[in-house]
Amino acid sequence: MRLRITSWNINSIRIRLDLLARVVRHCRPDVLCLQETKVENGRFPRHEVAALGLPHMFLHGQKSWHGVATLARLPLRDCEAVGWCDVEDCRHTICFLPGDIELHNLYIPAGGDIPDPEVNPKFRHKLEMLAALTDYFAARRGDGARLILVGDLNIAPLPTDVWNHRALLKVVSHTPVEVEALTRLQRAYDFVDAVRTRIPPEEKVFTWWSYRARDWRKSNRGRRLDHIWLSPALAPYLREVEVWAEARGLERPSDHVPVTAELELPESWFDAAV
Repeated sequence: MRLRITSWNINSIRIRLDLLARVVRHCRPDVLCLQETKVENGRFPRHEVAALGLPHMFLHGQKSWHGVATLARLPLRDCEAVGWCDVEDCRHTICFLPGDIELHNLYIPAGGDIPDPEVNPKFRHKLEMLAALTDYFAARRGDGARLILVGDLNIAPLPTDVWNHRALLKVVSHTPVEVEALTRLQRAYDFVDAVRTRIPPEEKVFTWWSYRARDWRKSNRGRRLDHIWLSPALAPYLREVEVWAEARGLERPSDHVPVTAELELPESWFDAAV
């Protein structure tokens, strides 16, 4: 069975419904994980999203800030919203898909402008959330779960995940302390980076371009902040990935673009779920 998962920081769903429709048409997701929805659950555009062929939804939103949503053609079960570090913001959901696939939708804090946890509470929260997630997955390591972690992780880990490695070493999202924290999280559960499985680490790949750039395409000062990770139980079934960079050039774009992974999964998994 084919399963397509798309992750996208939409940067406010209510002002980008037309763009959402284009993303759905292009990416053809069975499951679409959004970050920065910026809307309370009661004001989420459920009818418009259902009309796009994604009738199953789990929402974890708040007014004006943050928020994640998992939207699917497939039924979702046992969904829960997760909080970290005693901070009341909407950044993490877990849902189960048919085939007993556990899907984590994450929006890691951006971290502000100063990469110092002693003077910048936003950066401290970012590092603390990463550490808490690392402990959570380390405690589960080896449990054999069919697990997918997606989202805007707000860190570009590789030198080729940023437009200029040296220039960004002291810029939040690519500092050594953040890269090390993200690496620990990935290794805690032996996650496989889907994009870098299909696109060689030597090749530059970006998923975010600042709104400040007058011509984002010409300057191409991007970063790869959006990720899809697969557990060891799912990694062998990865067939293709796509970073739809062209979405950054559409009308009223998000500063992030969608990332999609397609898996070809055994039919027997789904027969057993019936």
